[in-house]
Amino acid sequence: MLKQCRAVLERELFYMWRDKSLRYILLVGPLLGMLLFAGVYSYQRIGNIPTGIVDLDNSQASRQVVSELKNTQNLQVAAYYDSYAQLEESIKRGEVIVGVVIPENFGKNIALHRQTKVAVFIDGMNMAYATNASSAVLTVTRTYGAQVGIQTLIAQGIQANQAQEAYQSIAFPEEAWFNSTLNYAYFTVLGFALNVWQQCLTLAACMTIIGENGLSSWLQIKASGISSPVLFFCKSVVHIAVFMLIVLPLYFLAFVVFKLPLACGWLNLLSFTLIFAIALHSLGTMMSSISRNAVNATRYGMIIALPAFVISGFTWPLEAMPQWFQHAAWFLPQTWFFQGINYLTFKNPGWGFMSHYYLVLGLMAVLFYSAAALRLMAEDFLPKGEMM
Repeated sequence: MLKQCRAVLERELFYMWRDKSLRYILLVGPLLGMLLFAGVYSYQRIGNIPTGIVDLDNSQASRQVVSELKNTQNLQVAAYYDSYAQLEESIKRGEVIVGVVIPENFGKNIALHRQTKVAVFIDGMNMAYATNASSAVLTVTRTYGAQVGIQTLIAQGIQANQAQEAYQSIAFPEEAWFNSTLNYAYFTVLGFALNVWQQCLTLAACMTIIGENGLSSWLQIKASGISSPVLFFCKSVVHIAVFMLIVLPLYFLAFVVFKLPLACGWLNLLSFTLIFAIALHSLGTMMSSISRNAVNATRYGMIIALPAFVISGFTWPLEAMPQWFQHAAWFLPQTWFFQGINYLTFKNPGWGFMSHYYLVLGLMAVLFYSAAALRLMAEDFLPKGEMM
């Protein structure tokens, strides 16, 4: 029995290594993805957002507004325009992302304590730019609005400290937890790299059963007396072990080299990754069992792997999706994994919270492997009475 298992293990490792395309996909794909995403998000935050200004007043008050915009961390005043039309054309061409129009008589209205408006336009084509630009502009408007309000109260005879207290009577201090600097790299790099990893895993797992069709060694295995359960169990062990070996360099780069946050211990991280790898392999095995050829198996795998990350709730909250979409997403192991990996790396909520993630992924593995075995029984691919 042990000799048979060893023979199958060695055979599967040989075939995986001999397949150059599979070898490069598994070894190079995830690592390249990690390095690529780490490079893309190396600045960690979006800053120096190009900003254009139209100052139709050119007063001391309007110049103070411009000064406040210049001193904002995430905005960079890139151009000045003489008219709204010029600013609009510049935003259309993508030369600036934010446009600020200070109206005529701005300084006069401020001096007379009249309400006035400063128009702010943000290019919403790129949501990452737009969100950060909106936050930066809001910071400026709050600060400058408070300064003007305090000056107005002082002009009405109120003491400076009383005027300041009037505007700061209720404080709303903001404090970001678990990602205090709101670092994009912390949030995206690991998730995107693991997405490449899970796609490669899905493709490899989809070859578990259908990959035996057409191989001359299949007849040799049958003749040797190795049972189908032993064969596919050993193949699965090899696949899952390879999957785990591939993810180790990713985690090393993420948490040791790039210093991404890791709230949980390595044992928790690896055990959760292992149960996901088993669940994902079981899903690929089931896809392999219903495929007529390797091409169809690959197609089925990509149909699942590509959109699974999008609907997992990692990049867009599940709660913001249609109700039926939310329910559908939880039927995929990727949703449980990417949700769980976020909790582990940022919060480490403990076993009491994470246990149901382990349980669901384990149940999925049992369900998908069982479905694959029943499918093979129905197709007479396995000898009667034998199951995987």
